[in-house]
Amino acid sequence: MEDAQKTKADIRSEMAAQIGKLSAAELKEKTSDIENRLFEFANFLESKIVLLYVSGANEVNSEAVIKRAFEHNKIVVLPKSNGSKSISLYKIDEYPKGMRSGADGKLEPNPDKCRKVPMDCIDIAIIPGVAFDEKGGRVGPGDGFYDRLIPHLPITTRKVALALDNQVLLQVPTESHDKQVDIIITEKRIIYKI
Repeated sequence: MEDAQKTKADIRSEMAAQIGKLSAAELKEKTSDIENRLFEFANFLESKIVLLYVSGANEVNSEAVIKRAFEHNKIVVLPKSNGSKSISLYKIDEYPKGMRSGADGKLEPNPDKCRKVPMDCIDIAIIPGVAFDEKGGRVGPGDGFYDRLIPHLPITTRKVALALDNQVLLQVPTESHDKQVDIIITEKRIIYKI
């Protein structure tokens, strides 16, 4: 397990360095291309209730996706950690209204202003990460948040990752607790898990 953690840490550092080399204009263009692919993706278009994420470091920026989802009349749901083990999902009506700063400094739904949503209502889940492989393997930021969330989603819920094409590696290290995604959307392609 220690070797896998070290390798994941190396991958996180490598991805941060690669993304850091992109100009703001390049990153914006690639992110826009990913967003456009998502909004042309049949599974996303057909979905009503979408689980999105608030992006962190070295993850595809999700702010425009969240705002555009409202324009497409999607019911937008965001996750909130309730401590180390428990996760709740909340419907937000406006972004960033209805949000507050979480313990990690990222925006999260404010339970006083948002309505709780059961996990089994989610049609499609957009899952963040810093690196992926074509088998659906995923390296997140290291907090295990989505590894805890994914098993609670219905088996019929598509788990879709957004990534820059250079974030898709030949293989990422996985451990027994790591959860996979079904589909990866990059600025160049859509990858279905093999």
